Amino acid sequence: MFDILVYLFENYYEFSSRPEPEVLTRKLTAAGFTEEEITEALGWLAGLKAEGAVRAFPQADPQAIRFYNEEELHKLGSDCRGFLQFLQNAGVLSSELRELVIDRALALAEEPVDLSRFKVIVLMVLWSREKDLDTLIVEELLSDADPDLLH
Repeated sequence: MFDILVYLFENYYEFSSRPEPEVLTRKLTAAGFTEEEITEALGWLAGLKAEGAVRAFPQADPQAIRFYNEEELHKLGSDCRGFLQFLQNAGVLSSELRELVIDRALALAEEPVDLSRFKVIVLMVLWSREKDLDTLIVEELLSDADPDLLH
């Protein structure tokens, strides 16, 4: 699934410029991705724009501390949680986007989520919000990616 997400980021500058799911499925199939991978990736992407995902998460006080429940602690290791805190402290993620990143990480079957995949999740959340992404941030988010994912 992650190779599809990176492929989409590399091939569609804006999230909204990607084709409709039927057309995108054909393009991804032609690019060599399996039906199972495509279905999983498109379902995960749909969660970025689902009503529950785009609702405004409560604005947290910047000084507030985020406590994680047991599922979140298990799914997101200390490296992912630390990286998330770093991004929020650096002003890359708001508290609302942090919650969306956590939501999308929890939507994965993988346990725990490794840092390289977590960075792709962060990239997808930022990309889906069509924010201008600083080149250094993109490089950091893709720095641990499997070289085979980068086209």
